Amino acid sequence: IIRVRPLTCTETRRGDRQVVHSLGDGAVHVSAARHDATFGFSAVFDAGASQEAVFEGSGMRQLVELAMDGFSCTVFAFGQTGSGKTYTLMGPLAQSDTEPASPALLGLMQRSFTCLLEQSRSRGSDRALSASYLEIYNEQVRDLLSPGPPCALPLRWSKTRGFYVENQLSVEFESLEAIVSLLLQGSQRRRTSAHALNRHSSRSHALLTIHIRGRAVSAPGEGWGVSACPSKQGTLCFVDLAGSERVKETGSSGELSVEANSINRSLLALGKSWGTLHGSPAGPHQSPVASFVAHPPAGHCISLLAKPRGKRTHIPFRDSKLTRLLARSLGGSGITLMVACISPSSRCLSETLSTLHYASRARRVTTRP
Repeated sequence: IIRVRPLTCTETRRGDRQVVHSLGDGAVHVSAARHDATFGFSAVFDAGASQEAVFEGSGMRQLVELAMDGFSCTVFAFGQTGSGKTYTLMGPLAQSDTEPASPALLGLMQRSFTCLLEQSRSRGSDRALSASYLEIYNEQVRDLLSPGPPCALPLRWSKTRGFYVENQLSVEFESLEAIVSLLLQGSQRRRTSAHALNRHSSRSHALLTIHIRGRAVSAPGEGWGVSACPSKQGTLCFVDLAGSERVKETGSSGELSVEANSINRSLLALGKSWGTLHGSPAGPHQSPVASFVAHPPAGHCISLLAKPRGKRTHIPFRDSKLTRLLARSLGGSGITLMVACISPSSRCLSETLSTLHYASRARRVTTRP
């Protein structure tokens, strides 16, 4: 799905034009000098869409139900820095226990938590809920819930579990207040900085995962009288990707520049445009993204996954820690909702086109739940 944020006050004062328009029925139109294109998606939410409308119209409620049924479900939010990814997932950043956000502004995560707990109560008490929260910062995996200073955790692989983070803390919860407290606790520890395009720019990719495990159920067995029946294990993972950045536009230098390069490299491995991230030339009537879509580098997971199954080569999930952790969501048996957040500003046209082309390619990825 696509979400278009409003023009900011700064963009309005600067005289930026609105170049993105929703046409209804999942269509979005980009109209600017030398660029006139229409894209189709499952749903498009324009600047006037409420948080509730995005939750109900995105299929998020159905995704929660599937996770309760034992499926592995994932929600991605991606797009340019400052495009509204974190707001869409979490709502306003200034949330705290003493100053809760207005219910109308709550994001997909809090609304999903409410729905999850309602489903859990309605289905009985045979399920245990727990949460883990990590960030990938400069290619280091760090636990956002573990007490003490952040330290890098090893990323392992096994035949039974796939890629997993060793020694990651998972905290059980039974109430909305408890899981929201964990969300705030982890978010406050996440690396953020200010630059020219965003005063609260995320400098890491963040993954919050809800684990839904069926409690042990006893059934008649042989010898000892009872045996444990296999239980369902579902997951609901929220992925807030750090935004792609052009150092020239963000004014980043020093540590911020190093962070930006790390962010861009991992997004490139995931499938972002080589042209947008690295500034390769394009023709006068062609966005840098168009050249990427026509000739995608072989190392892009999204590009390869979008091909028909019979024509796929090896999918290089090991190219970055981000793609390793998302391997199951992208190419396994999971169910994934991708939320592309874009700016309507003429100044952000190149990145907006990049995100739309990327989302179009990602839409062709199919999994086998």
